[in-house]
Amino acid sequence: MRVDLFDFDLPPERIALRPAVPRDTARMLIVTPGESELFKDRTIRDLPDFLRPGDILVVNNTRVIPARLEGVRSRGTTQAKIEVLLHKRVSANTWRAFAKGAKKLQRGDTIAFARNGAATLEAEVLENFGEGEVLLTFALAGDDLDRTVEKLGAMPLPPYIAGKRPADAQDADDYQSLFATHRGAVAAPTASLHFTPALKTAIAKRGVDIAEITLHVGAGTFLPVKSDDTNAHNMHAEWGEIDAEIAARLNAARAAGGRIVALGTTSLRLLESAATADGQIAPFSGDTAIFITPGYRFKAVDLLLTNFHLPRSTLFMLVSAFSGLETMQAVYRHAIATDYRFYSYGDACLLAPQS
Repeated sequence: MRVDLFDFDLPPERIALRPAVPRDTARMLIVTPGESELFKDRTIRDLPDFLRPGDILVVNNTRVIPARLEGVRSRGTTQAKIEVLLHKRVSANTWRAFAKGAKKLQRGDTIAFARNGAATLEAEVLENFGEGEVLLTFALAGDDLDRTVEKLGAMPLPPYIAGKRPADAQDADDYQSLFATHRGAVAAPTASLHFTPALKTAIAKRGVDIAEITLHVGAGTFLPVKSDDTNAHNMHAEWGEIDAEIAARLNAARAAGGRIVALGTTSLRLLESAATADGQIAPFSGDTAIFITPGYRFKAVDLLLTNFHLPRSTLFMLVSAFSGLETMQAVYRHAIATDYRFYSYGDACLLAPQS
């Protein structure tokens, strides 16, 4: 499909730079394609009212790491400042990363990362893939590497926020969800950022189960679609896991008449990656590079709670596939006209699928 079909104009003042306080006071637009009342303006606290006993809410329990590192590249007697964003772990001591100044990096270069006088972390460039992406091997591995990255790294705020203000101590809490336990993401599953303990309790009282899966969101989620046609876009892979017990719970809930409700596009993408042709969820562990555009037949997800996404982005294409392109174009026009807040720290919409 033509990428320009997914374009729209967003006033910059609609981009949220901080989350709502409390988190569950964010607005929520209810979208029901095919019904006479397409939109209902609500808040996240109203979510339990739109769920049914027996439904199962699927959340992504990935935890964001401080994946933005600053360092100095050395090659012989020459040096240059380098900033990298780790985006996918390859092994205990190896990461793929996007680098500012990547054209300066060659195989065999060494980079010394430090922050505010903290101990230095050294890495070697194993490969320069082009287009700003490199492969780094670190002098530390496993938990030792993770602890050092926690000390030296900065929270990887999305470009549309980081371009307007620097990350600060508040983001260390704001950019983690209530469910964040499994370290490895370099971007937050942002629909989860709206959740509070009180909302979680209210959903449980509604008779709705919550199931946790893991998709380590990569920095590729921020990359624009540069091609003119969706067929030419190359998705970056992300690692995910659904264990056998969770898969069985999901299948049992659906067999009993409950709906699978995906909390965020990351949960949806992993569920669809794990789904069989007949809609069963199979255990899953590995990479997924699923790219969902209009025409895709959804197999596993019945409702989707998600934030408002960037124009021409793979995520706006995904929601357009779920609820219909014309519907989502109308949704975004309504959201812009009625002052909804956009992107990672913004408001949300609860989407039903197109009939």
